[in-house]
Amino acid sequence: MFGSKVRGAAVAAVFLAGFAVACDAEPATPAAAPSASSAAATPSAPSVPGSSAPGPAAPPASGGPGASALPGSPPEKVRDAFAGLQATLDGSCTPSECAHFLGRVHDELRGLDAAMKADPKGPGHFPEPIALIAKLEAELGGDRSFNNLKAHQTLLIGTRDKINTWMQGHPDDYR
Repeated sequence: MFGSKVRGAAVAAVFLAGFAVACDAEPATPAAAPSASSAAATPSAPSVPGSSAPGPAAPPASGGPGASALPGSPPEKVRDAFAGLQATLDGSCTPSECAHFLGRVHDELRGLDAAMKADPKGPGHFPEPIALIAKLEAELGGDRSFNNLKAHQTLLIGTRDKINTWMQGHPDDYR
């Protein structure tokens, strides 16, 4: 209980400090050109579905792997990562939420992969899920843009479903 109060106070302090800095900042002049680092951090405009140009990366999962983890902290436990993946089972690729949904499924699979590889039982305990995720990642070729995830939607969702089935057969790994 003590740790959560301290963590909450730290989060509040960081938020207030950021708010104070933002309030003191001078407004940017319209003629100022963005620096290379700020241009890289600026999200690009969404691409039109069905266009051949690569689109922006799908938004990161909210609460997915590493969402609350500090850099250098260990990956989440397999049971927690699997719970995140299962939370995507009721989702679908509706026109307004497709980029978020596919990005979340991809992020949850990557988080589960990291959790399985870091598990004390060792990655050899999870050969099929790790192989399925490796096959998916090879097909995606490192491109997690919406257009690429959409093009591989069947493989992405199929990988999630096969891993869900495999994990259901190994309840000791997530309970």
